[in-house]
Amino acid sequence: MGGIAAYSSEESNYIDDVVERHAPLVKRIAYHLINRLPSCVQLEDMVQAGMIGLLEASGKYDETQGASFETYAGIRIRGSMLDEIRKNDWAPRSVHRKARLVADAVREIENEHGRDARDVEIAETLDMSLGEYYKILQDNSYHKILSVDDTSVNTGETMLDSMSDNAPGVLDGMHIDDMQRLLAEAIAGLPERERLVMSLYYDEELNLREIGAVMGVSESRVSQIHSQAVMRLQARMSNRSD
Repeated sequence: MGGIAAYSSEESNYIDDVVERHAPLVKRIAYHLINRLPSCVQLEDMVQAGMIGLLEASGKYDETQGASFETYAGIRIRGSMLDEIRKNDWAPRSVHRKARLVADAVREIENEHGRDARDVEIAETLDMSLGEYYKILQDNSYHKILSVDDTSVNTGETMLDSMSDNAPGVLDGMHIDDMQRLLAEAIAGLPERERLVMSLYYDEELNLREIGAVMGVSESRVSQIHSQAVMRLQARMSNRSD
């Protein structure tokens, strides 16, 4: 029993040491993510999830693989936080259903006219007011939080997977390189303002408030533009995969 107790004590001390030395890393990653997420996501939840990722990293780290522990732990911590967000996705089924309807409307309009679908045309196709359409965009924007190349260590999920959730079959049977190439082409073909928002959000990693300051519009309007860009990408990716 003495040996077991000594081992348990050493393990506990090791865990305490890992947490103490790397807690600032967890908080830094949490603050970075929280600035890009809706207010319904709590910092404390991100920190807690990050601590779990840190402890998992401490148990699985292999120094012979070349990466430093901080680099490896950072990936695990971020992945754990993203998994927590996905697990607690608040969006009801109606939000996802309406997002699919918007993507279908965009695809229909752009196939017919051979140009970018306009807000008013999308609203008319859906038989709703422009205000109702913007409300759909606003609701949908809150769960579109993953970047184009932001991959969770634990799930491997990317924005491509997130997009396909709202458009079943869009990416079926496609190689990952083909998907990435098509996505890059689709982003390059977005209307100027949508392309700018995507660039500032994913490449420059600005939050919605900061993007609004750059563009001279409200944070809620940036959220709508971002959401519409994602839905337009869904529609165009569906066309290309077809």
